Amino acid sequence: MATNHTNALLKLRHVQQIYTSGQRRFTALQDVNLTVSEGEFVALLGPSGCGKSTLLRIITGLQKPSEGKVLYRDQPLKDVNPHATIVFQTFALFPWLSVFENVDLALKAREIPSNIRTSRALDLIDRVGLGGFETAYPRELSGGMRQKVGFARAMAVEPELLCLDEPFSALDVLSAESLRGELMELWTSGSIPTKAILMVSHSIEEAVFMADRIVVMDKEPGRIIAEVKVELPHPRQRKSDEFQRVVDEVYGMLAGQTEPEAIELGTAPGEQGHTRALPKIAISDLAGLLEYLSELPTNRQDIYRLPQELKVDSNHIFSLIEASEILGFVYVKKGDIILTSLGETFAEASIQARKEIFATRIRRLPLVRWLTTMLTHSENHALDWDVIHAALELEFPKDEAEKQLDTLINWGRYAELISYNDDKALVYLGVSQGQGSVRVRGQSGSHLD
Repeated sequence: MATNHTNALLKLRHVQQIYTSGQRRFTALQDVNLTVSEGEFVALLGPSGCGKSTLLRIITGLQKPSEGKVLYRDQPLKDVNPHATIVFQTFALFPWLSVFENVDLALKAREIPSNIRTSRALDLIDRVGLGGFETAYPRELSGGMRQKVGFARAMAVEPELLCLDEPFSALDVLSAESLRGELMELWTSGSIPTKAILMVSHSIEEAVFMADRIVVMDKEPGRIIAEVKVELPHPRQRKSDEFQRVVDEVYGMLAGQTEPEAIELGTAPGEQGHTRALPKIAISDLAGLLEYLSELPTNRQDIYRLPQELKVDSNHIFSLIEASEILGFVYVKKGDIILTSLGETFAEASIQARKEIFATRIRRLPLVRWLTTMLTHSENHALDWDVIHAALELEFPKDEAEKQLDTLINWGRYAELISYNDDKALVYLGVSQGQGSVRVRGQSGSHLD
């Protein structure tokens, strides 16, 4: 579909989203400026926690920004946007209603006359390939078919702007691939009334396969760092050199470049500057990445090749790279990940030697220094889980504070710097205290590396 850049549907101007927790302010989105025009398929791409879904809710009027303007056809958006609709990653169908009734309900909510509703609902069901399943209930349908009902229901009200919030992430690989292709067929052929599509995705390949323009976001705080035009004809060939070139370019943007240590590590809670969150990764996965790199002739690899080589999604790859960078095991340059001599030593070391290297490296991390210092000055060198969590809440939102504490415990136990007793919910300095249960809070029954 051709893009009409002179006819902008949506404009975001200096949009910010700030949350408060006690006296602490968290900036989820910072100074976001974005325009979506008629005929465009735009993808919002970035790591978890960068505010992609928050931005989608602001665009559709489900959430008001703390600051900035949201304009739709140059008019300020004050309430829910009647010209936009969202397809969520979960199917969100009413299980007691049939396929036809689920689609018809969306039309009824817009007060469309009944004599028009029936023909429109049946036409959309047929267009998404569900003709013959009008009377079926969601429990009778596969995941891909249920998501097709979601698309039909969203398009039933003929939205000018169709917003997709990771619509394929809950599907199996084959169903997701099939539905992507079918959606692109509907879009490029003009078989749906939508004038523009805005899709949140965590998959770089998916964004390059579908979008005309990719808006790249970063986190802490969530912000736009780059835009990439994808000027490849549809249908796009994933194995073509041109496709891989764009994928490589986007991976390079998201991975960035390794910064000097003072910037990479951040500061400790209570210190001036930015407290950097630790990536939530399993140490066994980190070791697997380093071992993979150490077996390559040059100890380096294009980042865009890693998801396919290691059979993990790109979001997880970026978390592993981030952890490896702050530990000094790798560095990133021009879209490549390169193993350092220290990373190579870790990959080739014995089990106990790896623990010692890891312990030496995490002692440098401001969050680890902060925790071990508190434990050193505490009675019996121990603190309640809740006390540490409350302190972390001054730096992070509540859920993120819990993830950070779990990661600190996980990494600290592996390095034998701290211990955790889940029965008493106590964190200890060192490994000499009674261990009790081996669960980290919120991970019942899970094994920690």
